[in-house]
Amino acid sequence: MPRALITGITGQDGLYLAELLLAKGYDVYGLIRGQNNPKLDLVRRVVPDVTLLTGDLTDLSSLLRALEVAKPDEVYNLGAISFVAYSWENAMLTSDVTGKGVLNILEAVRLYSHDDPNRVRFYQASSSEMFGKVQEVPQRETTLLWPRSPYGVAKVFGHYMTINYRESYGMHASSGILFNHESPRRGPEFVTRKVTQAVARIHLGLQDRIVMGNLDAKRDWGFAGDYVEAMWRMLQQDTADDYVVATGETHSIRELLDVAFAAVGVSDWSGYVAQDERFMRPAEVDLLIGDPSKARDVLGWKPSVDFAGLIGMMVENDLAEQRALTGR
Repeated sequence: MPRALITGITGQDGLYLAELLLAKGYDVYGLIRGQNNPKLDLVRRVVPDVTLLTGDLTDLSSLLRALEVAKPDEVYNLGAISFVAYSWENAMLTSDVTGKGVLNILEAVRLYSHDDPNRVRFYQASSSEMFGKVQEVPQRETTLLWPRSPYGVAKVFGHYMTINYRESYGMHASSGILFNHESPRRGPEFVTRKVTQAVARIHLGLQDRIVMGNLDAKRDWGFAGDYVEAMWRMLQQDTADDYVVATGETHSIRELLDVAFAAVGVSDWSGYVAQDERFMRPAEVDLLIGDPSKARDVLGWKPSVDFAGLIGMMVENDLAEQRALTGR
């Protein structure tokens, strides 16, 4: 039975990946930060067969202890402070966890497998936010990185550190440069879930409007459940490498609103949406669209859920959730 350790198991990617690995017969371990983690019950409910270990990406010794217990064949580093807007408010903590945390887990894996650098295969969750002020459209593995947020800068550090450990120590260390990927499990602070949750509440008469920032920003949105399959496929390759994981399509926030409101029968949402400068980023990333051809050609991966299907899935989930909460 193969064994895997997942950091960041409390997030949407961690949950979907754990489900995937369990279905493939893995013995799965998940790293939880803090004994009173508010998402502990969620993880236990969704993936009860996962063995949970306490650890922290900022504490190398705790990572070494987790590796000694899990004895993994594969390590998936999904742990990060992943809300981009928050990274301006706390750039230091974001750098420590999202950036230096990658160095800590890489070093822990190196020390744990010092006798055989390929004993553990490592996956790093890199991000399309690394492209920031995009220098090429679409963005691919060779596109110059120009991050526009402390989060993006931290992800660049982790990305290049992963490459450095691969080249310096011969580790099987791969990075997935994942473009925006969403699901009903996405936190409500992220724009897609913010919209779908608000649309559900507006439809049920629970709120009057939604307040947004930049409506013209464009993103390449896919389904998180599809993207964790790409992560797993990377670690099944004989040679470690880096891959863009994306749909190859881009949609604006306005299109997101179009599709979400259409799911509840509203064709003109202008009366339900307001804008506020508080939700504008200090340095905006205007256009992200990935070229997933390498992942398609080498990994045999392609997305199964399109944009309309993704947003429709999320609105339907939020309608059910809000009805259950309010009895409407």
